[in-house]
Amino acid sequence: MTDTVIRIEGLDFRWPGAARSCLDIPSFQVERGEHLFLHGESGSGKTTLLNLLAGVLTPQSGQLELLGQNLKAMASARRDHYRVDHVGFIFQQFNLIPYLSALDNVLLPCRFSSRRRLRAEEQAGSQRDAAQSLLSHLDLNEGLWSRSATQLSVGQQQRVAAARALIGRPEIIIADEPTSALDAERQTAFLDLLRRECAAANATLLFVSHDKRLASGFSRQAAMAEINRIHGEGAA
Repeated sequence: MTDTVIRIEGLDFRWPGAARSCLDIPSFQVERGEHLFLHGESGSGKTTLLNLLAGVLTPQSGQLELLGQNLKAMASARRDHYRVDHVGFIFQQFNLIPYLSALDNVLLPCRFSSRRRLRAEEQAGSQRDAAQSLLSHLDLNEGLWSRSATQLSVGQQQRVAAARALIGRPEIIIADEPTSALDAERQTAFLDLLRRECAAANATLLFVSHDKRLASGFSRQAAMAEINRIHGEGAA
């Protein structure tokens, strides 16, 4: 398997009806096991790039590969399946299912991906044991595992979202501003936990933020202004 887990070459993306492109990325690569901090101001194209990497959007031209597979060449359903098999997402608002328990939220990827379900079982003996192990490693008290997402604090929800992304050891973890609602001390603690868990799984971490103060401890840093030749209005 290739050591390059994300490869972009000559990528161009323009929203329908827009006068010009919002992303023009000549070349961008992320290697296996890298912990990359990608920063950029609002409007620099961070969110659009993440949607392209998720297969939610497709570029007008260029190559966009995850683990050597061309996302643009896949049908929409195939992209969705490939994403859940190989990518764990931690969203800014966490996107937990409010009526499910913390444990059941973590188990969700195993319901949609047989690959991650099997990897979780190989890792811990069962999906449930794998989920509980992750929650423990991420410092979420066992007494909270049965609580619904709405009964958890922001910091607790954050840990559940991280465990959900990590279960089944996907090769790529993408975190989109997941610490924005936390104070500085909790931000630091969470980043340490996240990097530790990604290292244990040999997962590539792409952490996206506008706050460059969080970049310490990452093996590599990159700016959207460096990789995207288009800046300003339209690069949402």
